[in-house]
Amino acid sequence: MTRDCTPVGSLSEPQSARFSPARQRGVFTPALTRTAPKVMILLLAIAAPAFPADQTPAEQGRAVYQKWCAPCHGTGLGKPGTAAATAHGAKPAVLEERTDLTPKMLETAVRKGESFMPRFRKTEVSNTELAAIVAYLTHK
Repeated sequence: MTRDCTPVGSLSEPQSARFSPARQRGVFTPALTRTAPKVMILLLAIAAPAFPADQTPAEQGRAVYQKWCAPCHGTGLGKPGTAAATAHGAKPAVLEERTDLTPKMLETAVRKGESFMPRFRKTEVSNTELAAIVAYLTHK
């Protein structure tokens, strides 16, 4: 017996499956369970960063930095990351101007957070984007 031919509420299914709210609404169907992984892969492919082929990793990193890092670590007033670095004695405090940043420091800060800086998951800043940020901030 195949699941495609089983009517909703069939006696061959366990009682919990026959009376589940999702099953009654028609949400849980075999076609959906086969299609959902394919849809997720497609959505992830669309959401992946598309860098122009002619850009260097550092140039790609600048764009990612502007999106994710500059709001807190850029120049000007109201930048909590820059203010915290200044308070801890980092000179210069703006990340783009620093020469002491290592790839490991940057990767750890982004993935685990630091002080009051939140961590960024791979679904927020992908490994490709993180590598681009590292290339941008360490290319000097």
